[in-house]
Amino acid sequence: MYPTRILIIDDEKAIVQMIEIALRKEGFQNLYSAGTATDGMELLRANGADVILLDVMLPDRTGFELGPQIRALSNAHLIYLTARTTDLDRLTGFAVGGDDYVTKPFNPLEIAARIKARLRRDSAEPIASPKASSISDSRRLYDFGGFMLDERAGELRVSGTPVPCPAQAYQLLLFLCQNPDIVFSKSQLYESVWGFDGLSDDNTVMVHIRKIRERIEPDPSNPRYLLTVRGLGYKLVRVNRS
Repeated sequence: MYPTRILIIDDEKAIVQMIEIALRKEGFQNLYSAGTATDGMELLRANGADVILLDVMLPDRTGFELGPQIRALSNAHLIYLTARTTDLDRLTGFAVGGDDYVTKPFNPLEIAARIKARLRRDSAEPIASPKASSISDSRRLYDFGGFMLDERAGELRVSGTPVPCPAQAYQLLLFLCQNPDIVFSKSQLYESVWGFDGLSDDNTVMVHIRKIRERIEPDPSNPRYLLTVRGLGYKLVRVNRS
């Protein structure tokens, strides 16, 4: 049995029922559902949520419009469920706060597997890194000069100022901070952060790399910290203070 609170916002009753049946069989019991954006937001305010499954095409508003409103209230793991499959749609979903993007038709057991993978990742112990020996173990502070990640507080500070960071981008940045100066491929990052082996999604990783750069880099187009290693992947490096 999982105590995870899952909110489903989708106006297709057959899909909601299919998801609920699959999730209950997998041990998820705290399920809520709504057929409109308005009702979904009311349920979120009343009950909170750990995971939100959100359709894009809703009767009163699009899921893309709803994403920023959800993010203003909750850090829940937000998974878009939609028949819209273009790269632009996927990029839009991530840009407005989504952590994952699943296209219809889908196997509801995949949804359960993705949620379980996220739960495993959330409950896992931080990865120890010999490269991070200068980091305070007691406070888990990762100081890279121009920015600092405080793991205990769940806070990113850039030039001393707290900067909001979406949950999945934060997890990706945390993983890179724990493993500085190491090159990771997109598939390695996807498996390590999203926890779903064999379903690597280059767009997902690229979008979240961009979100991180927009927050930590003085010039995101010419990164100093989060570097692209051509043909290999990405690595996070410390910049010497002048």
